[in-house]
Amino acid sequence: MTEKLVYDVKMPWYQGIQEFALRLAVSKLLPMRFLYEKPPEKLAGKTGRLKIEIVSHCWRYSHLHAYQLSSLVNHPPKNVDIVMTVFHAKEDEATTQLLNFFGEKKVENVTWNWQPVTPPELFRRAIGRNRRAQNTDADWVWFADCDLVFGEGCLDGLAESLQGKKDPLVFPAQERITPLLTNDSPMLKAAKEPKVVSVDQGDFTIRVLERAVGAYQIVHGDICRSVGYCKDVSAYQRETDRWKKTFEDRAFRWILGTHGVPVEAPSVYRIRHIEKGRYHGSKAASDMRKRIRKAQDASRNNS
Repeated sequence: MTEKLVYDVKMPWYQGIQEFALRLAVSKLLPMRFLYEKPPEKLAGKTGRLKIEIVSHCWRYSHLHAYQLSSLVNHPPKNVDIVMTVFHAKEDEATTQLLNFFGEKKVENVTWNWQPVTPPELFRRAIGRNRRAQNTDADWVWFADCDLVFGEGCLDGLAESLQGKKDPLVFPAQERITPLLTNDSPMLKAAKEPKVVSVDQGDFTIRVLERAVGAYQIVHGDICRSVGYCKDVSAYQRETDRWKKTFEDRAFRWILGTHGVPVEAPSVYRIRHIEKGRYHGSKAASDMRKRIRKAQDASRNNS
């Protein structure tokens, strides 16, 4: 049985109003853009050998994250330098063990960057993303989820696509996805203990992406250092007592004023899962979320 952790973190009433108002603004129902710093309009097009920082958060998804870290071991980049940053909490023992395991592995052109934080900091993903955005020295920052897998040639191909790019935000033109998996699926059971694992390409189907979303936001480094990640939205920089829905991702793109530009990044895989171990709630609520996810998935596949 999963231990339920409780944290005494309360959001002031005015920050709750700020978050609600910002969600209305993002939906074009309130004029609020003037309140936030505009990103720089002119960006340098970086060429040559690039440095890309990948930023992930992991809370109780070590069996998914194992595939992401393994993909860097199995397919080390050749023509680009990668910083793999992972925000995690020591209370998540499985993830801590996983990071300790991979931290011992030397991978050419890859630097491991583990960022331990408290659970209330981890649960608000914008906090970690903002810290890395403002402090990165990378040419580009890929704000990812821990269920992404970088297949053969993915990061080298991405680096080639980014040569001379001056766009503030780009995203992969397509992804390869699994069906919705349960925790007892062979793929996820294979990664229950820390080890190097690999995916079977036959388990994935191709999906075209039309815009950047939370896991597929690859941001110009100068943009990151200038505007951070919702750094001026205090509601999104405040700790919380449980994992929050990531409304800040839409707010970030709204602040940038773009849904992003597609680029070629071959062999991007995403492991889709129906179990939401990071969210608290009753079994009934969990079952309801599963049914909703199944219905949403069926609707997308039939559209």
